[in-house]
Amino acid sequence: MGRAVILALAAGILIKLFVFDLMITDGRSMSPTIQSGKIIIINRLQYGLRIPGQKHYLIRWSHPKPGEVVVFYAPGGESVIKRCDNITGNDSFIALGDNSLRSYDSRSYGPIPAENTIGKVLGVR
Repeated sequence: MGRAVILALAAGILIKLFVFDLMITDGRSMSPTIQSGKIIIINRLQYGLRIPGQKHYLIRWSHPKPGEVVVFYAPGGESVIKRCDNITGNDSFIALGDNSLRSYDSRSYGPIPAENTIGKVLGVR
């Protein structure tokens, strides 16, 4: 029984670090699509494989596409949620909040390097 619990905990931690993650939203930049205080489910493997805490992907198989809601590291280092609006070359994208009047996004800080992408939002709860 103890071994099963340890294996289940280890599997859960690995899934959270490498595959899926949950975050609680804070702010109104994605309103009305995603309200503040909602839980979002993130697919960390959507764009590639990254060691948690590292900025670069070990293997990259995709980039954010226009219309996708993504989580990424903004220039200040904080993780944010925005919608991919446009691809600029192969290595960056424009990220915009759905609530353009209350969104601090690429209109303020410019294109986002694709390497900064944490994952794609799969669902909101």
